[in-house]
Amino acid sequence: MQAIILSAGQGKRLGPATANAPKCLVSVQDQALVEWQLDSLARCGIERATLVVGFGAEQVQQLLAGKRRPLEVSTRFNPFYSVADNLISCWMARDRMDDDFVLINGDTLFEPAVLQRLLDSPPAPVTLAMDHKSSYDTDDMKLCRAGDRLLAIGKDLPLDQVDGESIGMILFRETGPGWFRDVMDQAMQDTAVLGQWYLSVVGEMARQGLVRTQSIHGLDWAEVDYPMDLLRAQRIVARWQAAGVAGPSDQARMKVSR
Repeated sequence: MQAIILSAGQGKRLGPATANAPKCLVSVQDQALVEWQLDSLARCGIERATLVVGFGAEQVQQLLAGKRRPLEVSTRFNPFYSVADNLISCWMARDRMDDDFVLINGDTLFEPAVLQRLLDSPPAPVTLAMDHKSSYDTDDMKLCRAGDRLLAIGKDLPLDQVDGESIGMILFRETGPGWFRDVMDQAMQDTAVLGQWYLSVVGEMARQGLVRTQSIHGLDWAEVDYPMDLLRAQRIVARWQAAGVAGPSDQARMKVSR
């Protein structure tokens, strides 16, 4: 099992925190966001991670080179990061999609139990990790389902049809990686591809009945888009540290709930 992390963006909405560094290097309790992601991946037995980088690529590569890790980490550069959305970042890593993999947004902080619940989900070609809450805003990547099957996904779905949100983590298994590459190939023939999210491709697969969902409700995660999101991420990690299960120099004790 391997992971692909989409970390090409600057994250301008975070303000001064990303003025000179990419979003994935934002500090969360004295450790970069991407390091928390890699630590959680390693706790779950992921053996290889590919980071798609763009803005501040050299800074990311320098960070990665400065520490030995229990998993192999490499980078792919997306030269279109400033003019394209994240479907292009997926495209840059398509050769890594030759086996089972988990695709993760570079701004998603998560405890290892989140990924483990996804990995332990019933077999399916494509499984999207989701959460639910009492209300949703315009920036949430909302979804609607029939049972566990994904019907539609997008930020502009009618609120009376919404019953969850994507957390930015999708598992592709068995025939899933090949289907994903095929649908991306079709999308890349459209001149509007620069403005597309990869979730538009997942939405097309959902319309073909190929995508199921897995709830991770009750577990810790945060999407870091705005300063208030960063504060929430800081609180989550502080709670882990207060409980004695995580720290910048002591990740080995992070617990995984199966």
